[in-house]
Amino acid sequence: MSLIANVKRNISNIPGWRTSKKIVVIESDDWGSIRMSSSDSYSRMLKSGFPVDGSHYTKYDSLECNDDLSNLYELLSKYKDIHSRNPVFTAVSIVGNPDFKKILDSDFKSYYFEPFTETLKKYPNHDNVYSLYKEGIEKRLFVPVFHGREHLNVKRWMTDLQNGNKSVIQAFHEGVTGIDRGINNELLSDFQAAFDIDEPEDTLYLEKVLTEGLTMFAKLFGYQSKYFVPTNGPFNNSLEFILYENKVQFINSAKKQIEPLGNQKFKTNVRFLGQKNSLNQRYITRNCFFEPSSPGNMNADEWINLCIKEIEIAFRWNKPAIISSHRVNFVGHLDPKNRDIGLKSLDTLLNKITKKWPNVEFMTTVELGDLINNN
Repeated sequence: MSLIANVKRNISNIPGWRTSKKIVVIESDDWGSIRMSSSDSYSRMLKSGFPVDGSHYTKYDSLECNDDLSNLYELLSKYKDIHSRNPVFTAVSIVGNPDFKKILDSDFKSYYFEPFTETLKKYPNHDNVYSLYKEGIEKRLFVPVFHGREHLNVKRWMTDLQNGNKSVIQAFHEGVTGIDRGINNELLSDFQAAFDIDEPEDTLYLEKVLTEGLTMFAKLFGYQSKYFVPTNGPFNNSLEFILYENKVQFINSAKKQIEPLGNQKFKTNVRFLGQKNSLNQRYITRNCFFEPSSPGNMNADEWINLCIKEIEIAFRWNKPAIISSHRVNFVGHLDPKNRDIGLKSLDTLLNKITKKWPNVEFMTTVELGDLINNN
């Protein structure tokens, strides 16, 4: 970490709720969502001119399979905190995906979605995933919270399909939505930011998306999600009331939230851990990052060292360490080596945490939020 980055990390950890406890939360985004559908689709898209090899998401990320969850649980079960509790993933989860067949049958005129449990039936080695979700909840190893109905900006995607965008249509036929570059590196709309808006009235549709998604979440997992993490970040704050009506108490936010207002207008909101909005919902901000699959300038060992450094900074300022780490780091349906590297890196990270801070407490985000409320 450079000197400037170090100073910024320290300063950003000063405001907000404090605790003398050594709390570690692991938030992992994107579970339940589709990304690259298969190795064959990846190869065909690459051959057609899609730069899918340029993003670790399109290269490695796919709907989690049986082995992904089984291997993750085995690793998490190895470690214990001061209260003999295992590390736990706050699994930031999508509950639905596009129903490609119904959309195609409508000639792209109408949008349809399906629960992610239906999507699982279309993938090999995914038949036990939903049962493994329930096992993870029961054993407090993998506890889902709400990320969105689908990881997709439906309006933007359907508009491009209806307008005949060649790249988007070809990706559609491969069962893929999460691309930002098309054939010959064509720049596409941001389809992954499900709650971004282009016009103010887009929020009316998103009210429906949130209500349907949170209802589906409760039906799938047997409890209401108290925590919401908007996909890719953009979120118009007028929608917080819909979250409130659906019993959401905690909302993830960047420390500097860039709120989309529509018509290319934005508002900057400064947030800190535990801050309340007008509805008494609290904002949760992340302060540590662990992305060993990322193809940036750091290798897996450097990601481990950076995360340990960020945890040190958080504890220095009496803050919980809230680690952001996406699903892509731990899945191997497309490339088992990617999962192996991610789990090995997580193993090393947890080993270092438990040795360096033997009084560490592993919590879910909701457990942390409840602690903040009780204090």
